[in-house]
Amino acid sequence: RVVGRSSFPDSIFLRGRERELMEVNRYTGSLYWNFIASLLPALYSTLSKLWVANIDSKLVVTTDVYTYIQTLAEVLNEGLPRTAWLIIGDNTIRSTASRLSLSYTPILFQIICGTIMTVILIGASDKFADSFLPVEVREKSLTYVRISAPVALPSAIQVAVSSCTRALDQPDVSLVISSIGFLLNIILDLLLISRFHVGGFKPTILMQAGIRLSCDFLSALSGLGYFFFLAHTMGKKVRNQDAEKIGPQFAALKILLRPAVYTFTETVVRNAFYLWLVAVIINMGKTYATAWRVFNTIRWGVVMVPVNTLQASALKFVGHRWSAWHARVGAETRNPVATWLDIKDISRPAVTSALLSLAVEIPMCIFLYIWGIKPFAFYLSASQEVAEITQKMWRYIDWTYIFYALSTQLSALLLATIPRFYLYQSLGSNFLWMLPWAIVMTTRRFGEERAWGFYAVVFGG
Repeated sequence: RVVGRSSFPDSIFLRGRERELMEVNRYTGSLYWNFIASLLPALYSTLSKLWVANIDSKLVVTTDVYTYIQTLAEVLNEGLPRTAWLIIGDNTIRSTASRLSLSYTPILFQIICGTIMTVILIGASDKFADSFLPVEVREKSLTYVRISAPVALPSAIQVAVSSCTRALDQPDVSLVISSIGFLLNIILDLLLISRFHVGGFKPTILMQAGIRLSCDFLSALSGLGYFFFLAHTMGKKVRNQDAEKIGPQFAALKILLRPAVYTFTETVVRNAFYLWLVAVIINMGKTYATAWRVFNTIRWGVVMVPVNTLQASALKFVGHRWSAWHARVGAETRNPVATWLDIKDISRPAVTSALLSLAVEIPMCIFLYIWGIKPFAFYLSASQEVAEITQKMWRYIDWTYIFYALSTQLSALLLATIPRFYLYQSLGSNFLWMLPWAIVMTTRRFGEERAWGFYAVVFGG
């Protein structure tokens, strides 16, 4: 059966066979919507570094604060919302009313948690700056940290709405969130902080932080409003057939919390080790911290867009096929047994995404290694020294992202089916590999030339 057609009027742009391929219930259509939704934020993140480099190239590193706040917010954003693929994505056993209630619940939960985290980050802004900013720019950047701290709330809303609506087969909601945020940011940045800005004032990075935060809130609220509209429309169609109440429910929260325990624990451990290693890099000085920021901008703006796109599509279709298999063997069956054909069918979307990720990432890494990384880094930082260090980083670490892309796609098999196995594999890699190396990198002082070789081993392993 056709599951959940997008409400977006794609027929305006596509016809016949093309429109059929772009349907959200097809893998190709899902890739299309997810790619555009992932590309726009990454594109703006790259462009924003150009604005800041034009204002003051020495303060490019300060914009890293935004990324690290979002990394902390990931502890919330990758907990409950990541259960959407398994629970809300169950379009075989669960009714539409049940799936809608299960969508309202994590969104409300994330709004509450995002608000709490925002208050904590504002109160701890001094300590946050001490941990994640080089000493040379720490004092100048403190106000930037305070302005950026509330991003935890719109980030929580955006991730919750996007995860739930993708699991409901409505990926156009994520596209609306990304499009509004991208367009507003670009227009306001061009008008107020670019080289061609209006007025005779001098732009500052605080203006950039305020613009970005405002646009994040507006895009999050727009996505939330669009979700309410879609949920109301879908709810009206089933209300006469189903007496089940639609809305946030404590019973729905209990259903979501069971698998969320595993996803929440996994993201806490993983992000803790990541921020630990980042803090060590930042202590190498402002130039290296800036180079790491430029490196990450290229990574998230170029390398991670196809990785995230492919994973989102894999998660959706693995979750759907898992629920269909559960319905076939009986939802109440204890210890059900799958045949090899069942396993092949369930895993096909993840394997397809893994193969596609290799086809994209390998040529991309080769191109950047040989030609692209140094001029791109100079374009983003306006510093020859930073560009050279970024090139050195990339040539040490680039190969690790091929394996990262592959493991990210295959992890969808566990995340969308049995989250506790997803936790176990993550704990194994983090405690058996990342922890020993993090201790070594913290307690021993390596020369700058040797340090990146060790970081490549850490991330690659």
